[in-house]
Amino acid sequence: MHFALPSLRRPRHPLARALSLLLGVVVLGVLLVFGLVVAGVLLVGGLVLLAVRQWKQGRMLAASGVHARPAVLEGEFVVIRQGRPVAH
Repeated sequence: MHFALPSLRRPRHPLARALSLLLGVVVLGVLLVFGLVVAGVLLVGGLVLLAVRQWKQGRMLAASGVHARPAVLEGEFVVIRQGRPVAH
């Protein structure tokens, strides 16, 4: 089975060439603006979502009376040295 696209010949008239070039630039511009708008909406939505989560987490901590303390891992630790000893 052979698949062939129709031949894409450029128009010979200079005005038709200019209009097709202008149409192509306009289509690329619209796609670029649309992409930037979508990216901006996603960025702003993500920032709002993070802000709401932080606000809710702060309210829950204040309501429970728990102050934010850093988590500390307590225990005994031994340093294990592997390989050749290094002279200092």
